[in-house]
Amino acid sequence: MQLIKEIGIFETFPVRQIVLRPGKPVESCHFDGDDLHTTHHYGLFNDNKVVAVITVLENQLKDFDMQRQFQVRGMAVLDEFRGKGYGEDLLLYTENQIKSQNGELIWFNARITAVGFYEKSGYQTLGPAFEIADVGQHYIMFKQLNASDI
Repeated sequence: MQLIKEIGIFETFPVRQIVLRPGKPVESCHFDGDDLHTTHHYGLFNDNKVVAVITVLENQLKDFDMQRQFQVRGMAVLDEFRGKGYGEDLLLYTENQIKSQNGELIWFNARITAVGFYEKSGYQTLGPAFEIADVGQHYIMFKQLNASDI
């Protein structure tokens, strides 16, 4: 059975470490903004095990003039659960949470290998690819949320 709910920061670390920081110490799974009171961490559970995670924080990107911007960080799905729609389910759940907070825009840094996944959900790239040290090439991606969606 699948369930999505808010989780604590430390519950994200096992999935983040395996998917996003393989071979790196668990401390590398703690991201800027994780501890802010406005930050939310969500986990998708399969048979009571967290198999996918995502983090959302209020954060402005200067390229946009909307006031209610939210950044997604640390989205990860364990390899054996990819291709089952869990990533899409978790992303849609997160979008709905942001809409409920009157969010106007979602943005994030996406690994090049994930761009196609996000494009299927209506996200667009902004600007050229750039390097994040020790992680790889990324694009800024974004999606504007329409008032009619809220």
